[in-house]
Amino acid sequence: MKLLVAILVLMMLSISANAQGESSPEPQASLPWAYALNGPATELQQDDGRPKQVPGSKQSFTLAEIQNLYGAPDWHPDDHPDMPDIVARGRNPGVYACAYCHLPNGQGRPENTSLAGLPAEYIVRQMADYKAGLRRSSEPRSLPASYMLAIGATATEVEVAAAAAYFSSLEPRRWIRVVETDTAPETKVVGWMYAAIEGGRAEPIGQRIIEIPEDLERTELRDSRSGFIAYVPTGSVDKGKELVRTGGNGKTQPCGVCHGDDLRGLGPVPPLAGRSPSYVVRQLYDFQTGARKGEWSPLMQAAVAQLSVADFVSLAAYAASLEP
Repeated sequence: MKLLVAILVLMMLSISANAQGESSPEPQASLPWAYALNGPATELQQDDGRPKQVPGSKQSFTLAEIQNLYGAPDWHPDDHPDMPDIVARGRNPGVYACAYCHLPNGQGRPENTSLAGLPAEYIVRQMADYKAGLRRSSEPRSLPASYMLAIGATATEVEVAAAAAYFSSLEPRRWIRVVETDTAPETKVVGWMYAAIEGGRAEPIGQRIIEIPEDLERTELRDSRSGFIAYVPTGSVDKGKELVRTGGNGKTQPCGVCHGDDLRGLGPVPPLAGRSPSYVVRQLYDFQTGARKGEWSPLMQAAVAQLSVADFVSLAAYAASLEP
């Protein structure tokens, strides 16, 4: 493995050297669609005290229970193994329930990520990077990213190991429906993610990915059986497939070298197949800007050095279209 890493470093350094003198990464202003930011006046929906329910579940929770960061609502307890306390309830103060954001089945949402089936070693490494200040977001106003920085600084090694073992044991499933289109629904920000405006118009998609809930009400209730739609530009999946497989005539290395030919991961390297394309784009951008500085980050920084926003869109669209 160490020899493979050394070879990959040399390959990536060669790519990076070829990129010298080219234009710097496109500004963050080019990616507002990847960073859903709540406005300053955003407030939590008020609890009316009545129990809520979702299809296919015998459970019921009030809105106050659903909004409790120290108690993840578990609508479908038969869908997963028993959760460790740190996953189900967290530790007050400061370490929120992992399953609150990432859901009990580990599938996550566009504002965070899917953890289901990630290598435990990788999860532990990322938490260590948060603690060491080596991993942050290019968008400092992102509250979900700020939560992870705070949790990473506070969580113990035992807690991290328990959460990593749990999420790595879960089987990822199809969670995102990719739709190629020239237009996408007009959207608004709801809870750090985008949602279609009811009665809104369709608008040109351009070089964007518009990722929204299949059913906003169920998603807001944190139903772990209700997934997402990702609208992507027409032709982007095939463009991404070509870039992943060939490296784009020297723009980068074929992604399968590290992530596996099917993008389902290779050893401690994480899978990309079926993952949130919004999340994937943010991570590519974070590597390009240097916001992520973990142990293997130099490999990714070299790999993305010459990629454009359009390349990010194509890569993420293709990866999201694959079976996890």
